[in-house]
Amino acid sequence: MDRIRIVGGTKLNGTIPISGAKNAALPLMIASLLTPETLVLENVPRLSDVRMLKRILGNHGVDVMVAGKRIGERDEDGETVKLNAATIVDTTAPYELVSQMRASFWVIAPLLARMGEAKVSLPGGCAIGTRPVDLLLMALEKLGAEIEIEGGYVLARAGNGLKGGEIDFPKVTVGGTHTALMAAVLAQGTSVIRNAAREPEVGDLARCLVKMGARISGIDSSTLEVEGVGSLHGAHHRVLPDRIEAGTYAFAAAMAGGDVTLTDVQPILLQSALDRLAESGATVTSETNSIRIRRNGNGIAPVSLETEAFPGFPTDLQAQFMALMTKANGTARITETIFENRFMHVQELARFGAKIRLDGDTAIVEGTPVLKGAPVMATDLRASVSLVIAALAAEGETMINRVYHLDRGFEQLEAKLQHCGAQVERIRA
Repeated sequence: MDRIRIVGGTKLNGTIPISGAKNAALPLMIASLLTPETLVLENVPRLSDVRMLKRILGNHGVDVMVAGKRIGERDEDGETVKLNAATIVDTTAPYELVSQMRASFWVIAPLLARMGEAKVSLPGGCAIGTRPVDLLLMALEKLGAEIEIEGGYVLARAGNGLKGGEIDFPKVTVGGTHTALMAAVLAQGTSVIRNAAREPEVGDLARCLVKMGARISGIDSSTLEVEGVGSLHGAHHRVLPDRIEAGTYAFAAAMAGGDVTLTDVQPILLQSALDRLAESGATVTSETNSIRIRRNGNGIAPVSLETEAFPGFPTDLQAQFMALMTKANGTARITETIFENRFMHVQELARFGAKIRLDGDTAIVEGTPVLKGAPVMATDLRASVSLVIAALAAEGETMINRVYHLDRGFEQLEAKLQHCGAQVERIRA
């Protein structure tokens, strides 16, 4: 397994381009199953999760082609991926594939909507909580699907096609909203999705589906109305920027100090995180497609927060913000309301000398003036990068093990940090 070596204490100065959003690219790729025509996606990030989903879609018969580089295209530009599901050869998503990436479970919706049946492995447990699929299955049942669970697989059938229905989610669920949308666009009649997730990645999927011929109103709101159509066609769509990657590098710049500009970003997508960053003492300047973060000399102020569904503070930035708070001049309280067990990074941050104690779903972080480099281990995708943030400000050398978690969600992480002066290198296994 690869490792990443970081020598801390260097301020970050420079520009970091932000990649396409993984959390948008995955459902967009899955949506290619809804049409026999070609879906072209631009700005797809080069990540291990994306590569895995290409394999999974190929298992169903999707032809996946990555376009070659064009004149004027930059190294940091994402891939252009062409997906064609003219013939679906298999409606089964096997355990050995689904178990490697939870989001692949979402193929159940387009397979069921287009083919009338799907057999998809239950994804199993997860390092940051159970994240059950019961709400996803409830949404499909509301649209007329017959659901059985047998031998660790979900068997979904809609012999006469899905029918429009009313879906009231008892709590906000991004996966449930993705699933409901992809099922409802080909259902007969009108569907209403209430308490829908408002995350930007859900809106990105909805806009792409509209380009494919879907009829969706209420995009970006908590109530979506979908008028089913008989078929969808191909489309061309650009994946929106990754707000989680942008927030991560913003916190890293504040932690290490210096002057960093993030480009190819939409600041409005992470306003809550930028507000908390400004409260911590960093100078944050937002333009239309860029964010500048400066912290030179002044300390880090303690900021308490709770994670919330969008537009609140994202759970996917909780670990990164906790890393920043380990050097605050005071005590911060960070409450996790979205996922249970999402504090596995605490014990690894403690290896740097961070002072954190847990009280149920709240972490009390007592800032310390000095962190010391240490060997640490990545436990999940977002926790991994919190260790990078801590290492950038720690004295001495840090070795981060099991970095395959980082490769799932951060494209060219070492190169982007190196361009800003960080002493970071990947050590190949």
